[in-house]
Amino acid sequence: MRVYLRYAVKETLSNLWRNRMMTIAAVLTVAVSLSLVGSALLLKQSAAQASAQWQQGTRVTVWMQPTATASEIANVRTQLANLPIVKHCQYFTQLEDYNEARTLLSASEFNALTVAAMPSSFRCVPTVPANAFTVESTFANQPGVYQVTAPEQQIREMNHAIRVLQIVFLALAGVLLLSATVLILNTIRMAIFARRREVSVMKLVGATNWFIRIPYITEGFIQGLLGSAVAILAVTALHTWYPLHNEFQLNTNALLGTNAVVLVVGVLIGSVGSAIAIRRFLDV
Repeated sequence: MRVYLRYAVKETLSNLWRNRMMTIAAVLTVAVSLSLVGSALLLKQSAAQASAQWQQGTRVTVWMQPTATASEIANVRTQLANLPIVKHCQYFTQLEDYNEARTLLSASEFNALTVAAMPSSFRCVPTVPANAFTVESTFANQPGVYQVTAPEQQIREMNHAIRVLQIVFLALAGVLLLSATVLILNTIRMAIFARRREVSVMKLVGATNWFIRIPYITEGFIQGLLGSAVAILAVTALHTWYPLHNEFQLNTNALLGTNAVVLVVGVLIGSVGSAIAIRRFLDV
């Protein structure tokens, strides 16, 4: 067993050095391909994170009649507190809404208002933006409610944009991964094709398929590992130096997860690709 392991290591290192140009080509192919895949995965995660932050900022407002009684306000407050699709609500009195109007309206418009004429309001954040429509329909005709407002058009546009972004980035990652697999397999196949006579000679002198296969699989493993390492450096550099808006910024855990995927994919493609590529040359 020790002799076989020594042979496998020696043969692997020898093949890598003897065919160093093909090795460099395979490593660069893995690096470039997986860098693109990793970048697409990061962008998809950024879109998902931005979606979550935008959802937290969605607000639906239940405006109470200026003449709403204390019991009507208390009834709406209780219903909102017991509604599972509402994350939390904040109540604004007539005076607080009046003071807010001072900052939003022009002087001529504000002078026409009085505290008594201002509605009080419940400012609520739904669990997801789409739930704003349910809150709106639930409280629109409640006693004491003047009207319920929600950014309906913005919610629809935001949900559509987020879905499109996530689908695009996921599809892009899938296409790039498929392209990377094909490129890497072809590069490894070319490297093994250049040594097909060595494989034939080993078969003729009685070497088993696994005896021949292991050094090539190990070689592909090393090529995938080196290519993944370069891709991880590129993805990390993109994450560190490319400026993104705050809602798109990913934390270190997201980067580590993406780099782990890049590493596993590179090693698997290198190892499995070598095993597949050499299979056709084992039939002598």
